[in-house]
Amino acid sequence: MDGSGGGGDGGGSIATPVQKRAHEAWRIYKYYLDKTTPHSTYRWIGTLVVFLIYSLRVFSIHGFYIISYALGIYLLNLLIGFLSPLVDPELDLSSDGGASLPTRGSDEFKPFIRRLPEFKFWYSMTKAFCIAFLMTFFSVFDVPVFWPILLCYWVVLFFLTMRRQISHMIKHKYIPFSIGKQKYSGRRSSASSGGASRAD
Repeated sequence: MDGSGGGGDGGGSIATPVQKRAHEAWRIYKYYLDKTTPHSTYRWIGTLVVFLIYSLRVFSIHGFYIISYALGIYLLNLLIGFLSPLVDPELDLSSDGGASLPTRGSDEFKPFIRRLPEFKFWYSMTKAFCIAFLMTFFSVFDVPVFWPILLCYWVVLFFLTMRRQISHMIKHKYIPFSIGKQKYSGRRSSASSGGASRAD
């Protein structure tokens, strides 16, 4: 009985140092990843740098076009998730008897919640670029293809997908961006009125 318990502990102690170091490395990685969360501008600049490095790599070796095509399809899928609401209004007709997004000015305000949040969108995109860059060092992935056909097909797919997404936005009257939206206008006006009343 004690021997079996000791054997179990011994088996665990053999794997413990490796697991401990892997867990520590993962914890440090997650710590620094979490610290980048509020710095969206710098994160996207870093992703742009990774994209430029990958593009220069593919351009300089004149190959791995099939990887670039697969990367483009994956990024298009991420973009659709980023632009789509968490709950599709067409699929949520049974709960409210109508669209879940506000369609009139008198409707209750419901903030736009993305199916794919901005941080996950950035993280998945950056990780995809890094993986694609690493794959360019293995010749097994350099499948010979006629790249102009892949490019034309991807452009057509992009325009068809975006046209469908834009028509979905127009149909359900939502905008996935908050550019130009004033923030805290109510608090400022109340603060200014409060300041005016105090001055009186």
